[in-house]
Amino acid sequence: MRFADFHEGMTADIGPATLTEQEIIEFARHYDPQWFHTDPDRAANGWHGGLIASGWHTCSLAMRLTVDNFLQDSDSFGSPGLVYLKWLAPVRPNDVLMLRATVLEKRVSAKNPLIGVMRWRWQLRNQDQVEVLDLEATTLFDLKDSST
Repeated sequence: MRFADFHEGMTADIGPATLTEQEIIEFARHYDPQWFHTDPDRAANGWHGGLIASGWHTCSLAMRLTVDNFLQDSDSFGSPGLVYLKWLAPVRPNDVLMLRATVLEKRVSAKNPLIGVMRWRWQLRNQDQVEVLDLEATTLFDLKDSST
């Protein structure tokens, strides 16, 4: 989508997506090798009562859904960061996850009129409607070749 396609208050539900046990373990072995992400037997007796995905893996899944549904081939060129990030509940193998994206603010940069700035909230929920991830991100858009 282009910057012009977004508007404040816009909400979209996208997904579903799942993480298998093997995907959780592989990601964790590379990027977050803590036992409750990599060792199903030990995790079964741990605080979470089973294997859980890394929060960073959950963020990566949300990012993938966002790119596939909004940012692929868009005029987005990056982000200055997040306002906040919360992991509210664990993601378990084979959870069915849906992402709700809500545009909170859309404006042209005061410093550079060729940059569009959008703040949006991403909320990821599992099949039981339990919110597992909540974050607010800022995305930058190149306005050189578009009309705002």
